[in-house]
Amino acid sequence: MGYCQRALKSNGALRGYVMVCLAAMGWGLWPYFLRHAEADGPIDPAIESVFPLAVMSLVTLPFSFRTRLPRALGPWLLMAWLGVSDAGNVLCFFGAYQKTSVAVAVLTHYLTPLLVALASPFVLREAFEKRTLGAAAVAFSGLFVLLAPWRTSVQHADILGALLGSASALFYASNVFTNKYLGKWFSPAQVLCFHGAVAIPIAYLRVPAHAPALGANAIVWLLAGSLLLGAVAGLLFLRGLALIRASHASLLTLLEPVVAVLLAAWLFGQKLGLNTVVGGLLVLGGAASVMLRAKASAPPAADVP
Repeated sequence: MGYCQRALKSNGALRGYVMVCLAAMGWGLWPYFLRHAEADGPIDPAIESVFPLAVMSLVTLPFSFRTRLPRALGPWLLMAWLGVSDAGNVLCFFGAYQKTSVAVAVLTHYLTPLLVALASPFVLREAFEKRTLGAAAVAFSGLFVLLAPWRTSVQHADILGALLGSASALFYASNVFTNKYLGKWFSPAQVLCFHGAVAIPIAYLRVPAHAPALGANAIVWLLAGSLLLGAVAGLLFLRGLALIRASHASLLTLLEPVVAVLLAAWLFGQKLGLNTVVGGLLVLGGAASVMLRAKASAPPAADVP
């Protein structure tokens, strides 16, 4: 392989890492948008999950028929499963929030990088990397320190919440693997658009029958968040995922809770303790360790849709 080809592959992988990082950091801004959306009153979590799914599907619809769609049934069944899995991820995660503390819900939800690192060699036939598994373990340890779940006493509801959070992690891992496969047949815009046909009805079933109507302020902020953190960040993540290993992409999503905690400290006046600083540095260290290997991790050209 010539120098130019190697440079293109390395640059492509580096772009993938940057795209996934930007998407994850964008997702960490959701508390800011939700705080402003709920300024006039609380919004049911089911509505907050359905709204972005609907906006993403509508926004990407005009771009979803520019390329030929697969005629085989298999890719469409996989797309349907992504809809089921994405809805399960959202519903279980919000369910964990309702049952237990934020720390327990987030910690169990972000078991995903470890699950993906362990399963990637079997699901995607990616080469097993001890370094990636170690980086995921370090980053998850940092998340544990950052969120400090030991500060709350464990109750029966916490166990149920942890189970729901773990279920969301399984669905989240499934999303990563499914998106990686779907990239062979569909563009990122098509994935965001078509999987909503299944995910939106499932999530909508959880919306209370007598939920209050959204006010103008809530609609504006939810719409802005859905466009920037839903559609734009979703497209960035899918584009980046196509260029790097799934295990690396899932590890970089740990930047989301770090950004959320820092944002809460900056905008909402929440104090940063020593555990926050140490935990954040561990998460960033785990993420940096895989980014530093961007050139060595570039997948073969045939693996990049």
